[in-house]
Order: sequence, then C-alpha cells, then structure tokens
Amino acid sequence: MSSDMSTTRHPSVPPARVLGADVVVSGGDRPRIRRRTRRRLIEILLVVAALVYVGPFLFTLLASFRTAGDIAADPLGLPRHLTLDNYKTSVQEIHYFSSAWNAVLLTVFSCLAISVVGSMAAYPLARITSRLSTAMYRMFILGLTVPVFVIIGPLYLLIRDLHLLDSRFGLVVIYTALNLPVSVFFYTSFVRQIPAELEEAAAIDGCGPLRTFFTIIFPLMRPVTGTLLTFVSLQVWNNLVIPLVFLQDPGKSTVMANAYSFADPHTLQPTQLFPAALLGVLPLFVLFLIFQRQVVSGMTSGAVK
Repeated sequence: MSSDMSTTRHPSVPPARVLGADVVVSGGDRPRIRRRTRRRLIEILLVVAALVYVGPFLFTLLASFRTAGDIAADPLGLPRHLTLDNYKTSVQEIHYFSSAWNAVLLTVFSCLAISVVGSMAAYPLARITSRLSTAMYRMFILGLTVPVFVIIGPLYLLIRDLHLLDSRFGLVVIYTALNLPVSVFFYTSFVRQIPAELEEAAAIDGCGPLRTFFTIIFPLMRPVTGTLLTFVSLQVWNNLVIPLVFLQDPGKSTVMANAYSFADPHTLQPTQLFPAALLGVLPLFVLFLIFQRQVVSGMTSGAVK
C-alpha cells in the first residue's frame, strides 16, 4: 500500500528527471522555451538591422564635424576635434538657402499638380467600365516600369522645343509627368472602394460630375493623398538627374544637385560632402518631425482603406 502511494504523482505536476545538476524539461515547457528563444533571436536581428541602417548616418554625422587632418589620421575613428567650419563652407559653396528654396518650390508645386491631375484622371478610370478605360489604365501602369534614363533623351528634346529648358515650370511639368502613373495607380485603387451611391445621391441633388468630384470624392481621398504626397515629396526632393540635365543656371538648381557637386570622381573631400548631404536632407527631416503624426495617420488610413 505504501509503495503504491509513493509512486503516485499529482496530475498537475509535470514529470521531470533529475540527473545530477541537470534538469530535463518536460514536453509541455518546450514550446514556451522555443517561443522565447525565437523572440530573443528576432529582437537581436532587429537590433543588428537598426545598427546597420543607422550606422552610416551616425558616421556621416560625426565626420561632418571633424577636421580634415583628423579624418586623414583616423578615417573610422572617433572625432578628436569638433568644428563648425565645414558647415559654414558648405552653406556658402552650395548657396544653401536659395537652392533649398528652389527645392521647396519645385516640391510643393509638383505635389499639387500630381495630386490634382492624378486624381482627376483616376476618377473616370475607376468609374467607367469599358475597354478604352481599361486600356488607358494599363498604359498608366505600364509607365511605372519605364526608368527615367530610357526617356531622358526624347524628354530633353521635347522640353527644348517647348522652350522650357532652364525653367522651374519645365521641371514641374517633368515631375508631374513622371509621377503621374503612380498617382493614377494610388487614386484609382482608392476610388473603386468608395460607394457609388454617394455620387448617385449627388446627381439627384443636381450636382454635375465635376462638382461631385471636388465636393464629395476628392475630400474622401485625403488618406491616400497623404500617402502619395509623402512618396512624391521624397522623389522630387532627392532627385538628381532632372535638375542636372534640365537646369543650367546654378541659381535655379536644387540643394541636392548643388551638394552633388562635391562628389568628384577623382578627389573626395568628406569635410565638404558630408555637411552638404546632411544640409540637403535637413528640411525634409524637420518637416517630418513637425508633421509626423499627420503623415503616419494618412499612410495608415490609406493602408486600412
């Protein structure tokens, strides 16, 4: 009787076998340990990915405050002497304030044109179901696959014949045309999810198609517009090819194109290139910090919609 009681175990206690100092874990604990190990591994990978992504930026930031002799003595080391002379020189050399203003103008007007023209083109393509509208939509989508380097030659000849070379308006036209396919793709997918009953009710009230679009449909596009303008702003601001090819006057050039002038293929001066590159991305970084809540909410709303 006593031997039976000694061998009886409580059902809630998992069986474990003790071998010296080692404890063999029961089968019920193994999935929990695997999940914990997998979670720790994912956290380590995320930290490594963040360091790989942030590392070059931190190196550029630190090197922009170093002297030329300090970088020559130890290119990958920590700065010994910090200076602001590099930024003062870069501001003067790239005409920072005027070139940044040019970039702001091009970005703002390009975003306005892309959002208005793209939404107006996407509205009938999303509502009219015919072979012609389907073919036109596919042509717009096909434009997403064409790189700008393929059409840069014909585009230059067209802008030259239109007498739009070396003009900000010509660059706005080019940016609008290049980003129109992605704009139509964004807006068409969004409009197809808007109930058509809204337009039918507006038609009963006497609204025409144009008034219905601007008073009912276009305000509903605010989430996808925020997502689109975030993407387009980065594309226009960071673009180098278009300003370098279509602008000859340095006073009309953008800040990123002027910063690119320090990237000499024969001699590279980090004390000039790094501060110029950081000054080029500074306005976008400040705007994102100010409007990050609106940008993130617009992007998430567009994704959920």
